[in-house]
Amino acid sequence: MTATLALRQTTSEAAPAIGSMTPELAWLMAHVQTNRFLPHPPPDSIFVGDGDYRAIGAEFLGHFVRIGRLQPHERVFDIGCGIGRMAVPLTQYLDPERGSYDGVDPVMDGILWCAQTISPAYPRFRFQRLDIAHPLYNPQGSLPGNEVRFGFANQSFDFITMTSVATHLPPEELVVYLHEAARLLAPGGRLFLTAFALDGQSTGQERLKFRRWGEGPGWYAIEEAPLAAAGIDAGFLLEHATQAGLAVERLDPGHWRGHSAAHYQDLLVAVKPGAQR
Repeated sequence: MTATLALRQTTSEAAPAIGSMTPELAWLMAHVQTNRFLPHPPPDSIFVGDGDYRAIGAEFLGHFVRIGRLQPHERVFDIGCGIGRMAVPLTQYLDPERGSYDGVDPVMDGILWCAQTISPAYPRFRFQRLDIAHPLYNPQGSLPGNEVRFGFANQSFDFITMTSVATHLPPEELVVYLHEAARLLAPGGRLFLTAFALDGQSTGQERLKFRRWGEGPGWYAIEEAPLAAAGIDAGFLLEHATQAGLAVERLDPGHWRGHSAAHYQDLLVAVKPGAQR
């Protein structure tokens, strides 16, 4: 099966309907953007991600709920939490008694800001640094990316997000992350992952001009910094998510390709088989 056919079948046959934008969710997203009392880092300390910090956080809160089916009582794990762009809106959504959030990142400055600013007000939001080596974000890191193992027990989470993480990983490290996500998810839990998922046949229509990285499944858009915007063959992503033990629900194209879409990067949602807790 070609990657294009696999993607088409995933998006058209297996994917459940996206949830509606309820008035309550629309209000909450607007509240996240306009509430001046919510934590907000100094502009010069936002070290990852383009665009407005609050607006992007509110946008992804909507995606988590509508597409990822995130519920207020669930346990969330944010891989690559940065400086809290996803955590801040989730403080307004997760149940303070039953829901929980854990975020990890290799950049100490972001973790310190989150731990000092978010956790005191929201004690079920926890942050920790993992010294993962990365040529852009943590070049002196002690833990190779292909040896990552997150320090949580099996089935610790109901929802794992990797927002703009796969876009900075080589293929062999992405495979490790997929297996870790499968290990950490409880039955019925979902992995919510954004990527640049290429079909391997044409790169002429995309806004980012990707080129294949050697003979493997990886792609890059910036020659001098390949992991600044890394792509992956769609078929490789689907295959290895399945091999990790996840059932892919959808892989929806993003508007980086120049087509209309609700999100910029491509979006994968995969489920850990079994009854939800």
